[in-house]
Amino acid sequence: MAKAKKATKKVAAKKAAPKAATKKVAAPKKAAAPKKAAAKRKPNPAFMKALTPSTTLAAVVGATPLPRTEVVKKLWAYIKKFNLQDAKNRRNINADDKLKAIFGKATVNMFEMTKIVSKHLK
Repeated sequence: MAKAKKATKKVAAKKAAPKAATKKVAAPKKAAAPKKAAAKRKPNPAFMKALTPSTTLAAVVGATPLPRTEVVKKLWAYIKKFNLQDAKNRRNINADDKLKAIFGKATVNMFEMTKIVSKHLK
C-alpha cells in the first residue's frame, strides 16, 4: 500500500513592515563662544618660594635657599648618583649616612621622603 502523503502548507515567514524613516531634527546651533587663547599653565607661587634647608639637608642639596621642587630634584640627583634606590622595589630609598641624618631611618618610601624633607625646610 502506498502511503498517502499529507499535503503540507509552507508558511511564508512574515516580513516586518518597513519602518518609516525617522528624521532627527537637529536643534538650532547656538553661536559658539569665542575660544580663549590657551594660556600657559602658571606654576603655583607656593612651590616657587625659596626655602632655607636645615644643616643636615644642606649637606646634600647645598645651603642656599631653594624652592621645594628644586630640593626634591637635587635629592633625586643625589640618590641616582650614589645608586641608593632599592633594586627590587624602586620606590624605596636605601639611605646612606647623610640621608639617614635627614630621614631618621635606613629605608624610606619615595612618597614618604617628600614629607620628611618638608620638615627640614624653613
